Amino acid sequence: MSAICLVVKVRALQIFWLFGIMLFLSGALLPGALSNAATYSISFVDTEGNKLSTADGHVTIVVLTTTADHEKARTIADRVLATAFIRHRVREEAKRLQARYDAKGISRNASRDVFVVTDFDGTVASSLGQPAGANEFCVFVFGRTGELLAQWHDVPSADQLASALK
Repeated sequence: MSAICLVVKVRALQIFWLFGIMLFLSGALLPGALSNAATYSISFVDTEGNKLSTADGHVTIVVLTTTADHEKARTIADRVLATAFIRHRVREEAKRLQARYDAKGISRNASRDVFVVTDFDGTVASSLGQPAGANEFCVFVFGRTGELLAQWHDVPSADQLASALK
């Protein structure tokens, strides 16, 4: 099955949600595979060719998920088509985020704060300690130096996420 990994950078007081991106992975981490407070320097290259890292001075949120429909995911996840679809969805989310930035008086291009990394070969999932065949939903928050601040195996509440980002 093909895979992608969502990476959202949060800068200063700019905290936002990126919803609606369909993520395909061959699986996700088993509970306890990473340890909170340990430092992880994991590198990514996003769909636009930007080099990213969990230890590059920004807070990083990584979301891993699988699709319940294996056959549809396999059909849709042709790398070229999937990447084009993902880019479109990210641009649409950046437009929505820009409206929030504008409403809050944040004068920067929101699209510079949203990154998506495709992980078709499982490299990113492997660097997160993912065992082959695992298939659960995971969310990771890494601090500015790559320290794992929090992880969940379900969608965190807004309060949980805000607490991890403090």
